[in-house]
Amino acid sequence: MPEPDFALIGLEILSDCRNRLYMSMPYLDQALFALSPQPGDGITVSFATDGEKIYYNGMHLSDMYLRSPSNVNRLFLHTLLHCMFRHLGKKRGHDGELWDAACDAAVESVIDGLPYECLNQSSAPARQKFYGECLEEMKVLTAEGIYRKLKKDRVDGFELAKLQRLFLYDDHGLWDMDGQDSSQSADLDEKWKDIASKVQTKMETALSEEANGGEAVLEQVRISARNDVDYRAFLRRFAARKEIVRTDPDSFDYIYYIYGLRRYGNMPLIEFSETKEEKRIEDLVIAIDTSMSTSGSLVREFLSCTYSILRSTETFTDRFNIHIIQCDNEVRSDTVIQTTEQLKHYMENVSLCGGSATDFRPVFDHITGLRKKGEFGSLRGLIYFTDGMGIYPHRKPDYEVAFVLLEEPPLSFRMPAWCRKIVLDIPALDRISEIDDDWLDLNEELPEL
Repeated sequence: MPEPDFALIGLEILSDCRNRLYMSMPYLDQALFALSPQPGDGITVSFATDGEKIYYNGMHLSDMYLRSPSNVNRLFLHTLLHCMFRHLGKKRGHDGELWDAACDAAVESVIDGLPYECLNQSSAPARQKFYGECLEEMKVLTAEGIYRKLKKDRVDGFELAKLQRLFLYDDHGLWDMDGQDSSQSADLDEKWKDIASKVQTKMETALSEEANGGEAVLEQVRISARNDVDYRAFLRRFAARKEIVRTDPDSFDYIYYIYGLRRYGNMPLIEFSETKEEKRIEDLVIAIDTSMSTSGSLVREFLSCTYSILRSTETFTDRFNIHIIQCDNEVRSDTVIQTTEQLKHYMENVSLCGGSATDFRPVFDHITGLRKKGEFGSLRGLIYFTDGMGIYPHRKPDYEVAFVLLEEPPLSFRMPAWCRKIVLDIPALDRISEIDDDWLDLNEELPEL
């Protein structure tokens, strides 16, 4: 009797798995066929992926399918969601084992919340306990958020092994992209970002017609499909053009200068311009949400990042006017900063006050009062650091407003259409804080908000 062809059997199982998942989640159609099946006998478990192909161990897959077809469906979806949430490209720079565990937990939390018959819905109490602990610190269970928690909790080898037993399904060995060139890795990440964006559009349409249980997937897809934000470039948008006393060699014509020297004997026809037009920040408001839902450590990290950018001598005029406002459901403090020394002193001695519910309206009312008193010459805008959950004004003010968040708010919460939302993450803030201030070039042209 000939030995079974496990490669062919595995391919048929994958085809069946895709069909079952598509019947339950048709909005995943493009993602389901984005990975080319490839036999991989060296795979220690049933599946592995490098973002281009899905490698399967036919013998393991056959054995799993005989015991429970729904477990195979779940495994395939688990691997697919890793790609859709762009976990592969984000592994670089993280602790490998902790990142793998965080990604597995994030993906499994989504699958555990899906009400489809094609998926095995048995969820161990230990899993639910872990999800609950994470939800105390974050609104959406993302890999980045879970990774921060594991790092903060200083998870040891024993605890990490427990998490792996709870959530480990596929092989992450092909996620190590150190051997790839940067362009190849970027192309792969862009591919899945594009797929996530298209899935997001389809899901938003489907969920608007009927709530079919895919909200957890959509929350994660929204995060993976969003555009990365350069916070340094974003801050430049709040700078206005201003003439300053400084020679401007860029506008100087050396032809007339040299011609005068030759023609009239050390008598130039023109001189350097004594003023130069640059983009500088003069008036700005930074508001900080100090409600119970906003962590004090994250607030300080945001302020530290913002300070590291704004302290550049090219950012401000000699004297500027920044109001740093702390507010929960009412304005708790308003500190006026006019020099870089004052900004540094505030950063070193900042103490947060508040702790009630979030209401954004008092800050806007306070700014209106300040403008009536003539506190601002040319207010460019307001940067509001918050979790995004609170009571908003009904109308957009006549100055630019940006709400800076460290994670997406839950899908159930809708921010007003006029809100400008900037979502950063902790690693991005850490990298920005390490950038040399001389990197900033406020004279670069940027589109208006």
